[in-house]
Amino acid sequence: MEHKGYAILGGGMAGFGAANVLFANGVKAKLYDKRPRPGGLTSSFGSGDGFVFDEGVHISFTKNTRVKELFAQSTGQHFQVGNVYCNNYWHGHWIKHPAQVNLHGLPTDLVVNCIKDFVEARQIEAPKISNYEDWLMAAYGKTFADTFPMVYTRKYHTTDAANMSTDWLGPRLYRPNLDEVLRGALEHEPLDVFYVNEFRYPTEGGFESFIKGFYDKAEVLCDHEIASIDITEKILMFKNGTSDRFSKLISSLPLTVIVPLIKDAPREVREAAARLACTQVVVVNIGLNRPIETKPQWSYFYDEDIPFARVSYRDNLSPMTVPKGCGAMQAEIYFSEKYRPLEGPASDWIEPAIDALIKAGLVTSRAEVIHQSAIMLPFGNIIFDLERKAAVDIVHGYLDEVGIEYCGRFGQWGYIWTDAAFLSGERAARAALGMNADDEEERA
Repeated sequence: MEHKGYAILGGGMAGFGAANVLFANGVKAKLYDKRPRPGGLTSSFGSGDGFVFDEGVHISFTKNTRVKELFAQSTGQHFQVGNVYCNNYWHGHWIKHPAQVNLHGLPTDLVVNCIKDFVEARQIEAPKISNYEDWLMAAYGKTFADTFPMVYTRKYHTTDAANMSTDWLGPRLYRPNLDEVLRGALEHEPLDVFYVNEFRYPTEGGFESFIKGFYDKAEVLCDHEIASIDITEKILMFKNGTSDRFSKLISSLPLTVIVPLIKDAPREVREAAARLACTQVVVVNIGLNRPIETKPQWSYFYDEDIPFARVSYRDNLSPMTVPKGCGAMQAEIYFSEKYRPLEGPASDWIEPAIDALIKAGLVTSRAEVIHQSAIMLPFGNIIFDLERKAAVDIVHGYLDEVGIEYCGRFGQWGYIWTDAAFLSGERAARAALGMNADDEEERA
């Protein structure tokens, strides 16, 4: 099978989604990745001591039947299935997620003020919503908004809620009615209202096993970092000194990366790309000499003196991610070039993370820690600041004009999960082939 001039930039979920459709249509595209091996943000890695870690929290909770089966086939039908349960930590209190319907057990004055403000906020007809802070105040009232999501926004998005749009919300933040708030304040965990329920995770090999089955759908060329792209001559130049021609180009590269690489890209487009913001993530990996006795797959942390925003529990995803009798966690600490630059190496955050895990009661003492490491991910999540939409429209308009199909979280510059990234790659491939996109198959 030949590549027929089709080139894919980036070897993550979106890139292999594109490869999957092209392969099904008789094209084995050339797929270029700058790293030594494919996988992108869905990469998993062994530590040499029996622990397997991912590049952050990755769980599949797609409802798309076809994507479920594709991912299952990639693992050889070896995957774990479970019910999603996650919780929140606030000043020594653990409560089920989402917090707005699980106030039971928190200090009485806080609960009373949350409910009073919630009722008052609901009395305001047609509140003016100019940003995410306005939305939070209207949805939950001041006390809850200030105590929980506004703090989490600063930790996770690295900017204030007043500087963010509401374009990304979708089903992610549940808006309860008064009955639900009251019941959650009076009873222990009475409701299941989280927007996802069932999850899947590969039994072995980490989350990357969901994508490994697609590696042979393309001619994968690793250690091929793009140096420049000549749209007119249709030539890719690589930093390893090689070059290649293409007829159709599909990119899952971040918009902030691909635009500066394009020869003669207009100044307006370059400036728009430079205004886009995303988080960077220091992921601290901790292995313990005992199992972690906790129910959730992941937890959210609201205390501002705790550096991480989120912790995931490896053995609650698959027991094969840890040595027998052991447990592991991954703590995520967020930065961004635009709002909170990372200073120093990722390893500087190992000890502060362990201190915070001890404070939260997840680690008893340092004597339990038998693995500690840290990695820095230069691309974590999109920051939906107030400059994003106009800048994305300019960049996407230019890429459409020059015929580059874009896909994935950072190609679309949107808040999409792994299954949606895969589907976006498929959509981009169909567009490159001149096919009509199948709307049903694109739904995550």
